[in-house]
Amino acid sequence: MPPGKYGMQEEWEKEGDQNILMDFLLPTGIFLKFPVPRNDTIKNIKKMVWRNAKTEALYCGLGDPEGYVFTCINDTAEREELEEESRRISDVRPFMCVLRLVAREGDRGEKLTNSHISSLIGKGLHEFEAQKNHEVDEFRSKMRTFCEEKALERHNLPWQQWMEYSFPCDLEPCCSPPVHGGTKSKHTKNFMLQQDPLDIPVALMKSALKKRATVFRSVRQEPEDYTLQVSGRWEFIYGNHPLRQFKVSRIMNANVMGRKKDQNKNKIPISSSFCSFLQQNTSSLWSINEPFYIHLLQGSRVNADEGMKVGVAGLFHGSELLCKVVTSSEVTVCSEPLWDQKLDFDINVSDLPRMSRLCFALYAVIEKTKKPRGTKKKNKRLPSRFQDCPIAWVNTMVFDYKDQLKTGEFILSTWPSVPDDKSDLLNPMGTVEKNPNVDSAAGLLIRFPNIRPHPLYYPPLDKMIVMERNGDRMRLKEIMDNKNSTEFFEDEKELLWKLRTEVRDCYPESLSKLLLITKWSKREDVVQMVSLLRNWPDLPAIQALELLDYSFPDPAVRSFTIRCLRKLSDNELLQYLIQLVQVLKYESYLDCDLTTFLLERALSNRRIGHFLFWHLSFTSQNEALGKMKLCIRQESYMEALSNLMSPLNPSIILVELCADKCRFMDSKMKPLWMMYKNPSEHADMVGIIFKNGDDLRQDMLTLQMIHLMEDLWKKEGLDLRMIPYGCLSTGNKMGLIEVVKHSDTIANIQRNNSNSAATAAFNKDALLNWLKSKNPGDKLDQAIEEFTLSCAGYCVATYVLGIGDRHNDNIMIRETGQLFHIDFGHFLGNFKRKLGINRERVPFILTYDFVHVIQQGRTNNSEKFERFREYCEWAYKILCKNGTLFVNLFAMMKAAGLPELTSSKDIQYLKDSLALGKSEDEALKNFKVKFNEALRESWKTKVNWMMHSLAKDNRP
Repeated sequence: MPPGKYGMQEEWEKEGDQNILMDFLLPTGIFLKFPVPRNDTIKNIKKMVWRNAKTEALYCGLGDPEGYVFTCINDTAEREELEEESRRISDVRPFMCVLRLVAREGDRGEKLTNSHISSLIGKGLHEFEAQKNHEVDEFRSKMRTFCEEKALERHNLPWQQWMEYSFPCDLEPCCSPPVHGGTKSKHTKNFMLQQDPLDIPVALMKSALKKRATVFRSVRQEPEDYTLQVSGRWEFIYGNHPLRQFKVSRIMNANVMGRKKDQNKNKIPISSSFCSFLQQNTSSLWSINEPFYIHLLQGSRVNADEGMKVGVAGLFHGSELLCKVVTSSEVTVCSEPLWDQKLDFDINVSDLPRMSRLCFALYAVIEKTKKPRGTKKKNKRLPSRFQDCPIAWVNTMVFDYKDQLKTGEFILSTWPSVPDDKSDLLNPMGTVEKNPNVDSAAGLLIRFPNIRPHPLYYPPLDKMIVMERNGDRMRLKEIMDNKNSTEFFEDEKELLWKLRTEVRDCYPESLSKLLLITKWSKREDVVQMVSLLRNWPDLPAIQALELLDYSFPDPAVRSFTIRCLRKLSDNELLQYLIQLVQVLKYESYLDCDLTTFLLERALSNRRIGHFLFWHLSFTSQNEALGKMKLCIRQESYMEALSNLMSPLNPSIILVELCADKCRFMDSKMKPLWMMYKNPSEHADMVGIIFKNGDDLRQDMLTLQMIHLMEDLWKKEGLDLRMIPYGCLSTGNKMGLIEVVKHSDTIANIQRNNSNSAATAAFNKDALLNWLKSKNPGDKLDQAIEEFTLSCAGYCVATYVLGIGDRHNDNIMIRETGQLFHIDFGHFLGNFKRKLGINRERVPFILTYDFVHVIQQGRTNNSEKFERFREYCEWAYKILCKNGTLFVNLFAMMKAAGLPELTSSKDIQYLKDSLALGKSEDEALKNFKVKFNEALRESWKTKVNWMMHSLAKDNRP
């Protein structure tokens, strides 16, 4: 085929609502051709087909339109059924302008659901089937069943509970009521004792599985007509014999399958040979005292120059390196290097932790461009002339999602390394998923050995407990010294491990420290820790959040964590939802406790479900937002952008877009300012800013923290009138921001009250005069009180979070007096520099014109200012008391890829600003020093504001 462009993609990308000529193939053999509006829906196009077909032959052969569906060839060259008939033909984008009408087959409801899912995630479900990934298939099946059960439960709710789900209350936090001694909660937990599956007769199990399996609901057969799958093998066992009789140590995955007629002759009898086979099939992984190894076979599509050296491998459990890193031999430089080398690791198979991950790195050894300088000391070692240049990395789990030690060959498509990355070559924090771009990514072919002729499984929890009980247990006589430090010397680690029972009983909040010092490469220690964890008292949810970090990958630990998180109220869960979505990246398997927990809560509360939906950032949402900028004034899109649930608040319906009120703002990225009519007759319009080109994830995180601070303050009886406006990052440098109406920037207020930009920043009366003009008479006192409270809140919040780039264009004031900050592009002390000079040299913004407003314009009104200082100190003490919560929430966001939050070192600023490990008096003393510094050095802020205003006025 000659080079060129094929298909209709350019046609679909054009703007406007012009007609497009389409061909229609009818099931009667008739061919139609007529123009249709490019933005018309499939439903309307079907009506046109029926109208045009009336004048054609064989029209009587067509039945009801609902019995037919259009099919087309989509842009991925796949046949697609267009079940979702509300879609526009321009959104479907067929490869060619040809639609075929066919009779509907199968379950339309299921097809419609699949169509919705495909549209949301941006790929057809056939792509999952093509992967032939058993984990993905089982996870999808399990989650679908889970969701159906939850939906049925929700459908059967009493009306009051249904109302609570559909319209969850958004209540203001308040002071906690006093706890009355001796009062016991009426709410009790119900527990169900589950029978050991090994004691259930085979016939009963198969009967139960048959009833449970949806695929057999319509089959009228007896349990004897099915086979049972045990440990991955189809076994023809039957009768009322408990499985334990066959010495099956565990059931990894049980299912039933209809027996074929010719399978009866292959039926395995219940005999000693069969029992001995099952006995052999269940060897314990912990009985394999042999070194662990893999084979590194070859690579593909490796792009490296001469000097390439590939194949660094390491075994990790969370952040812990289990044994010495193994390096492969050097190979001849080519795109498909061949090693065929055995890589031995200094660890026994029996000591492999359940969540062991194998991390690989490809790198090149290159000669440095600059030669090392000479040195006067002859015996001083010269630096190497060579350096390692990372090329790619990839991780994979040692066990599969069914607890089985992997065997056989695996092709791992790698992820490209960051060119200027100065960290280690291996990336244990990275995903264990392969790069989906298999055609362009470098690949590694590895082989896990068949250590035994049958599968090896990690021992189940029950077996660990039995081993622990039967083992020798040390009698502990000492008590752990309660200390604030987070690091221990080796002898202290040994003592902490010895006294682990006392840690559980007396210091349960120190669980993370105990987990970090646990030797996960020693099976004896793993048994002890898992056994101890089983009886560990539940932690407060805000403390348990820390255990979702990638440093704690063990499934028992993560299961315990989710158990603690179930105590979170819906409002609390919403506050931490961003972090919980992010730490999904740390999960090694799709089917995990965190996934189920989030899905369960989302299906139980509409507000949680709404924000979980948006935080996951589906493809269809980004496509919809991408159309706004180009198509907002086209009539066909006006309808599509109206009567929507606001992404920022599911309680608000965006009724009608007012195109005449929409505009592009004058900042660098030209955000789109959109205004909607409010459904309430006399209410203000609803405003949303659509930004394309700015990374809003950091703004979103900062506003979440400010909202959390506000809640903590209100619970202590301190309302600082904060405005944590809505912000939602929806994709790569794309998102939405809530418009705070009736407000203006300090820069505009100062500029409108001054003759020149050079003097505007030094006009201390500008803010007070503006508030007087907006609040005549008695309203002024209330406006100044609002200003005082909010200024105190943002002084403390911006100091604790280390917010940078604070100029007069990103601090605003509402007409009612509330001050608030916007645009949080720099935090955690990453302040802007120019020509090597720090532009912000104060802990937080507290200028004398702020003080002028707080003191109501009177220099002798120090009482008002002292009250403002007390607000600040009170607010700071409350945050310090909850310092661990903020540190944990930021730590959970390391997986988000924010440029200023990538490692534990970035969180050190937060630990310092919240004075973690110090007493309340020490922390308050330090804050007072920062407060006085901010006030004393405020003239530097004014100079910075003046330079900003001049630069903005000179902008072309």
